[in-house]
Amino acid sequence: MIDDCPEPNVRIDAGLPTVLVAAIALIDVDGRVLIAQRPEGKSMAGLWEFPGGKVEAGEIPEAALIRECKEELDIDITAACLAPFAFASHSYEKFHLLMPLYLCRKWEGLVNPQEGQATKWVRIRDLNEYPMPEADIPLVAMLRDFL
Repeated sequence: MIDDCPEPNVRIDAGLPTVLVAAIALIDVDGRVLIAQRPEGKSMAGLWEFPGGKVEAGEIPEAALIRECKEELDIDITAACLAPFAFASHSYEKFHLLMPLYLCRKWEGLVNPQEGQATKWVRIRDLNEYPMPEADIPLVAMLRDFL
């Protein structure tokens, strides 16, 4: 029954612009996930998130992740190694975020942050110890249940 459904954080008629951001859960051989801390000067600075970035006009999410992983982390991934996993749909004050999350267990190179952001390899069960943007929180729970 529809009355049993809790009210989500989605404003159906909000008139907010939709921002498409692709995110990646890099999973190492020990089953840890890479998270990155948003640097000072950016919105939500200090919060931890899955790496990724905005999908540019004419770009598909997989291409955005390949580009962002090279630019931000200095690693090479291929579309064949990206597995679509889940997505977040979350309204913030000024925009609505649509964020597909991909899993990736194989890449070339060592993670080397290129934009001054802190990164950490974290066990899935410990992810809740790191403050994250609201949109990422349900993805953490899904990831924990899956892995």
